[in-house]
Amino acid sequence: MKKHSKRRNLKFIAISVIFWLSLNAVIGQSKELLVDRIIVKVDDYIVLKSDLEQTYLEYLSQGEVNSGALRCQVLENLVINKLLVAKAEIDSVIVLDEEVQNNLDQRMAYMISQIGSAKEIEEYYGKSLGQIEEELFDQVKEQKIIEAMQRTITSDIKVTPSEVKNFFNKIPKDSLPYFSTEVQVGQLVMKPEPGVEQLGKVERQLLEIRGKILRGTETFENMARRYSEDPGSGSRGGQLPFYKRGELAPEFEESAMTMEVGELSMPVKSDFGYHLIELQEKRGNTFRSRHILIIPKPSADDINVAENKLDSIRNLILDSITNFRVAAKEFSADKETASNGGFYTGSDGSVRISVEQLDPNIFFTVDTMSIGSLTKPLKFSMVDGTTAFRLIFYQDRIPPHQANLNDDYQKLAEYALNAKKGKLLDKWFEKAKGEVYVDVDPAYNYCDIMK
Repeated sequence: MKKHSKRRNLKFIAISVIFWLSLNAVIGQSKELLVDRIIVKVDDYIVLKSDLEQTYLEYLSQGEVNSGALRCQVLENLVINKLLVAKAEIDSVIVLDEEVQNNLDQRMAYMISQIGSAKEIEEYYGKSLGQIEEELFDQVKEQKIIEAMQRTITSDIKVTPSEVKNFFNKIPKDSLPYFSTEVQVGQLVMKPEPGVEQLGKVERQLLEIRGKILRGTETFENMARRYSEDPGSGSRGGQLPFYKRGELAPEFEESAMTMEVGELSMPVKSDFGYHLIELQEKRGNTFRSRHILIIPKPSADDINVAENKLDSIRNLILDSITNFRVAAKEFSADKETASNGGFYTGSDGSVRISVEQLDPNIFFTVDTMSIGSLTKPLKFSMVDGTTAFRLIFYQDRIPPHQANLNDDYQKLAEYALNAKKGKLLDKWFEKAKGEVYVDVDPAYNYCDIMK
């Protein structure tokens, strides 16, 4: 029983990863589904047979061994998630629709950047982006509630150095994890900025769109669908949910909050681009609006300026006038790595990352470098598809080795923390299943979920 429980904890913690892996399957599933049925009821929430089968296939795709035990484990995870949602409702753990929509917009933007364009996604799935988002909204909200409830339960859990040491000492020597080659690699990204000429083009385009809307020859909705480069709201005719102060770009908020309801703004510049804003409703410190976003594109000259600037920064590093970490924090356009002095971080938060986790382009670049070297500016495409340049710094390489406290403390601390959280979640589950109505289809009694 203990062995099964411990494994459940690891899967329980990892369930959010599996959720996102299954999104593609959710929005692309065939219309000709097999007859479905409810196999578990948890208060007002249900687990369908299709939920079990889809999630089970996702686990198999991650290398798990096909077995009845795994199927039971997956079903147990699904029941735990429904328990978390049911208890969140009882305990008033709330996730706002605005937060869900923001998360969904980010996911859609990433999907568009990977596939190529919104149109390609719509053609592939035979649905508009708005329809896809609508289908995914409830599932994303449920996942956000699960995550919020998990944080609520485990928020006070920490591990001390002595607990990490005890955790490590309890691992049988022949079961110590073996870590593959790790590297310390950093990047300094320079993103070309559009010049005055490009900015002017976008302003003029938005003014032309504004004129058509005001004259009544075009509707705001049609213009947003046609021209807006906001992947989240563009397909919805530019429609945004209610927001309160501090949740949107300051320039956007300042304009929206000083407008009259129904008013159409002049072009508003923010870090995201230029917006045409229509205020629809005000409720105290919150407002609802719609917008058309157009992002200025750098010209060939702007791109050359960025490359030359990055080369100048490289020379400052090579001449020891500054160092890589300082330069990355000050100049890098990639905020995620810039906060770590330009360095990529592993899942444990350390600046040592497995070569298997590296982006293939970074891996093949590093493979040709010597330790301590710095590349010249390299052109690449950012996640949003824009052209940028980067310097790659190869600081160190850690050869394959068996886990030890000196070299791998941060990883072991993460493992110990997850194990401690898992035990607490086990206790929570045992208590929660006695407080919430749970009914399992007799066909799955062999899993002993409720025992």
